[in-house]
Amino acid sequence: MPIPATQMRVGSVILHEGKLHRVVMKQHITPGNWRGMVQSKLQNLETGTIYEHRFRSTDTVEPARLEDHELQFLYRSGDDFTFMNQETYEMINLGTDVLGDNAKYLQENMVITAQYFQDSVVGIEVPMTAVYRIAETDPPMKGATASGGPKQAVLENGITVKVPQHLSTGDLVKIDTRDDSFVERVTE
Repeated sequence: MPIPATQMRVGSVILHEGKLHRVVMKQHITPGNWRGMVQSKLQNLETGTIYEHRFRSTDTVEPARLEDHELQFLYRSGDDFTFMNQETYEMINLGTDVLGDNAKYLQENMVITAQYFQDSVVGIEVPMTAVYRIAETDPPMKGATASGGPKQAVLENGITVKVPQHLSTGDLVKIDTRDDSFVERVTE
């Protein structure tokens, strides 16, 4: 059932011109005495290309009917990532073209949500937070507290984040996967 273009959400998958697209950016614009419009960036899930498209406020879009299934990440082999379906125990290989930026967050045994369209995976959602070990950072400053200014740290998966001054290499930290921000220190 079509919905107004003004109700699209970032991250949702729609059928546009007969192909699956993910909404990467959406902005509702109402300039002065002109009619309102929805400026968007769409990613073609087949080719991976991102382009801008302008919808009129009166246009409708067709949301794709997606099924969600939980998959457990098992291991990586080159550019292939192997998962196990939690319901059927079927093994599934996904490439970086489907995983996108979420591939950097995958950890052994992590359970993710896979979005299926007509029996093929079109995208995944990783948990909102994940725990990683700090692989490299400056040593803690003498007398540093949790309220001190942040410093750069490289995590075991290669992501660079800002962490409090009192943390050191080897510490475990919880990271928000939506924006790579530090959440809290985790004790073992």
